This record gives sequence, C-alpha cells and structure tokens, in this order.
Amino acid sequence: MPVTDPTVPVLDLGASSPDLTRQLCDIESVSGNEQRIADAVETALSAFDHLEVIRDADAVVARTNAGKPQRVVIAGHLDTVPVNANLPTTLEMIDGEEHLVGRGTVDMKGGVAVALKLAAELTDPAIDVTWIFYDHEEVAAELNGLGRLARNRPDLMAGDFAIIGEPSNATVEGGCNGTARIDIQLTGLRAHSARAWMGENAIHAAAPVLAILAAYEPERHEVDGLVYREGLNAVGITGGVAGNVIPDAATVTVNFRFAPDRSTEQAIQHLREVFAGFEFEVTDLASGARPGLDAPIARDFLAAVGGTPAPKYGWTDVARFSELGVPAVNYGPGNPLRAHADDERVATNEIVACEQGLRAWLTAR
Repeated sequence: MPVTDPTVPVLDLGASSPDLTRQLCDIESVSGNEQRIADAVETALSAFDHLEVIRDADAVVARTNAGKPQRVVIAGHLDTVPVNANLPTTLEMIDGEEHLVGRGTVDMKGGVAVALKLAAELTDPAIDVTWIFYDHEEVAAELNGLGRLARNRPDLMAGDFAIIGEPSNATVEGGCNGTARIDIQLTGLRAHSARAWMGENAIHAAAPVLAILAAYEPERHEVDGLVYREGLNAVGITGGVAGNVIPDAATVTVNFRFAPDRSTEQAIQHLREVFAGFEFEVTDLASGARPGLDAPIARDFLAAVGGTPAPKYGWTDVARFSELGVPAVNYGPGNPLRAHADDERVATNEIVACEQGLRAWLTAR
C-alpha cells in the first residue's frame, strides 16, 4: 500500500458535493498558501487509475486519455481572498434553504468540489476531460496558475470547449468582458496657495476628465446572442503636495470594461477618442472572451444543464482559454455578488444542481 503523508489533508471524494465543498473550504488556502490544498487534491486524484495526474507548482491537472473524438477542459482555482473570521465553515438555514457559510464557499470551492467528485467518479465519460485545479487566481495576473500553464504547458489546456466553475448562480454565463485601466496624467505649476495665481492647479485640470466620464454613456454590444454592458469609470484620483502648495501633478485612474467583440487594440483606440487631447498610460489590459456557445459541443452542454445563458460582465479566466482558441463559459454554484463577502455563502442545492448538470452532459451517449 502507498505511504501517505500525515501532513496532507485527506479529501473524501466519495462524499456529497456539498460535504466535499466544506472539506475544501476548511483547508485555508489564501493566495500564496495553496500548497496544502494542492497536495490534498493531487493525493486524492492519484488514487484513480483512469486519470493521468500532472503537478505544476501548486496547480494540479488530471485528465482522461481514452481517445475520444472531443475533449473538454473543466477548471477551477484553489485559492481564496483572505479569511476574516469566517472559517471553519458552518451549515445554516437561510430563507428556508440550507447554506454553507464561510470563506471560499462561493469563490469558488463549490465549483472545485463538483469537478473533483466528477473527476473521481466518471471513469469513462462520453468525451475526454481535462480537469485543472490551479493557484493564485485572486492576486496579480502574472502569478495566475492558469496563465502559467498557458505559457509553459498550453497542451494541457487544449480542448474543444472549456468550463470555468466560477460562481454563476448555477446557470451558464458566456464569455466575459475585457478590462483596461489607464492613468491620465495632468500637469500644472507649483506655487504657494496664498499666491495661487502664480501657479497652475493640476487637480483642477482633472475637471474636464471627470466631466467626460460623467457625461459618458456606456454602450451595449450584442455578441453571439448575448448583450454585454460596457462601463467607463474613474476608480481613483491622486494629487497634492502639501496643504499650502498648488499641486503641479495629478492622476485620474480610469477603468474601461469593454465588450468581447472589441479587441484590446480597439479598446485603447476608443479610450484615445474619448480622452482626445489627454495623455495617458495603460497600466492593465486584458482581452475579453466571446460567449463560445455556437459550437455543437456547447449547444449539447446547454441542453444538458438547462437554463438561459447570460453574459459575464466581469473578467474571468475564460479569456485565457479564448486566447488559445478554446471557446469557454462560466458555470458554477453561488451568487457572484457574495464572493469575497464576510458572510460568503452558497445554497447547497446549487452545488448539487451543478454536479447533476455536468454529470448529465459528460455521461450522455
């Protein structure tokens, strides 16, 4: 018999998906501290002969290799935002429904639990499946474990379709908006505030930028049958030297959430047109992802899980698959509005619903 490491948490993949969610949540795994949960996932999956298990830092990949004509990638991140007195998890009845309460229940260990349970139990799925459990999603993009795989092992992300188990109220959310962040620099001339006429106030120079933002009407774009809402907003403003100095520099930080039918180049060009006459620096830029619902494999998935697909307004890792030419959607338990909240909680029936939907699709012949 294999020797087990007593320091590695034991996951019972035969438990119900809500119970498995609770097991995962109670392994604290704030970004940067994923080793224990990754060890637990790797150990649990390595017990199954139908899976090839590959470890990359704190990402774990498990895949079937049955020679099926199509392959789907199902992925979820193992990390959470910091705990705030909301672990260990508790079970509570809220508005007549059972909820699992605690950090990670929504974002996104419910989706991870569903994937782990199905990875273990579906020894002969109708299509080959690559299951990816990755690290560092909740922090800087350059640390993201899925991004690392895309750079170093894109073969592990290859497939005909991909699903990220991000919270989506157990419904399908197609694609995602892109995001751009820019710093608009305003300049002036320093002077003593008692003799303000001798200087030029850089903070006052931000007024036209704020007026543009206040008057801006965000667009709605229909992309492959889903309507994406864009957004253009100031998310920060800095400036000032001292309480008696006219400032010579100020910065307005703007975030543009753009529909997935715009490329990153088109998004920046749009910002140049909106802020014509102002200089800015691009500090963050990520493309969106089209819904990916027009392929036959995606239509079969929708038919199996049911419901009406909606657009994903926020940016998610589906965009990483889209960049590799793999259409991808979000499908997971939990209300995304409760992600990161101190009272983060998920209805256990949503976890079960996602398990049943994915199981029905992956076993359909």
